[in-house]
Amino acid sequence: MLVIVCLILAAQVGLGQGSAQVNEIPGRNWATAPRHSTGLAPNPAQLVDVAIVQVYAAATYGWRGFFAVHPWIIYKRRGGTSYTRYDVVGWRAPQVVQRNYALPDGLWYGSTPELLVDQRGDGVESMIDAIEAAVASYPYPNQYLSYPGPNSNTFMAHIGRQVPALKLDLPANAIGKDFRSLTSPVGVSSSGSGVQITLLGLLGISVGLQEGLEFNVLGLGFGFDLNPPALRLPFWGRLGLANAASPIPAANPAHALAGQ
Repeated sequence: MLVIVCLILAAQVGLGQGSAQVNEIPGRNWATAPRHSTGLAPNPAQLVDVAIVQVYAAATYGWRGFFAVHPWIIYKRRGGTSYTRYDVVGWRAPQVVQRNYALPDGLWYGSTPELLVDQRGDGVESMIDAIEAAVASYPYPNQYLSYPGPNSNTFMAHIGRQVPALKLDLPANAIGKDFRSLTSPVGVSSSGSGVQITLLGLLGISVGLQEGLEFNVLGLGFGFDLNPPALRLPFWGRLGLANAASPIPAANPAHALAGQ
């Protein structure tokens, strides 16, 4: 019964990153929700000679956060002392692809992000070249639909497909990651390491080295992963061993301001 209720909700509401302008808690709204640095990203000035790429995902604002996440990517080149951040933000339409919209590792309207990817050192410079090319080639730069897509998870999945070296594994509750146009129902999965068959991200299946086996029913993902072992579930996204390596603790959480 709970699954049926979830499916009905998924079909009827904007589960992704739609309007943030909703008062969920009396006296608190999207404008007052905290967005300060979490200190998760390594201090770019201290690692000036290291190229870094990280991907984060945080629960969306308000009750939608029980269902969906909002992801973003940050990077810096060797010699750089600040991060560049890219994500898709629906309420910034018509230009939904945003550069440095928020702090590199900041709270997403009160939600603490989870680190999904942490790539550093050798080979990352060329990875950043590919990421920038993927951002430029995103097919929906002026389109946004929170459910079923294209949305912020569609954007991050596009980068994952174009840059398989990222080894990106978006969680099952990254609603919109499986969105594909009707003219392209079959292709590479969002990790860039598997295959996917889907009908507009509403019904389909993905299998790959990073995401394991996942079934999509009305945008909700169910499956299992062996790399490392975990269940892939709505609400939780991933229940099991973590994918990403632990980040180097930041010496000063305020360092993330350098990314703006």
